[in-house]
Amino acid sequence: MKFTIEQLNLMDRHSFMEAVGWVVEHSPWVMERVYAKLPYRDGDQLHDELVDVIRNLNEEEKVSLLRSHPDLGTRLAMTDASVSEQRGAGLDSLSEDEYIQLSELNKQYTDRFGFPFIMAVKGKNKAEITEAMQRRSENGRDEELQAALSEIGRITKFRLLERVGH
Repeated sequence: MKFTIEQLNLMDRHSFMEAVGWVVEHSPWVMERVYAKLPYRDGDQLHDELVDVIRNLNEEEKVSLLRSHPDLGTRLAMTDASVSEQRGAGLDSLSEDEYIQLSELNKQYTDRFGFPFIMAVKGKNKAEITEAMQRRSENGRDEELQAALSEIGRITKFRLLERVGH
């Protein structure tokens, strides 16, 4: 169901969280901070505030937020939004070799940075995702922390566009 920004602005905290609290993977506490700054003039301002909240998290909160995201190509439980996004990128139909490769890349990445590889996979394919994971694994930790948070911004933008009309 799509909501107008006017509807969101009039919602109590519980209703707001039911409507859009899920856009940040397993981290409704982020959207609760966004709710505290109602009202918004449009969906873009809502998303800008969400990005601002994330940008202003302390280091521990940022890492916690990143760790709440699933590994790409995982066969573990994910939110419906992640399942749909990964299915769209073909990550639900990996061959055994592709699954092993992606699992190994995920492990190497997580071991190096302390959080999972995060990428907005909407509109991407398996090869693009694998290449990005290999390339970004060469980044320094601070650079990769910022890249991962930027990808969360892209993911939440896609999710909000599906839920909030202008």
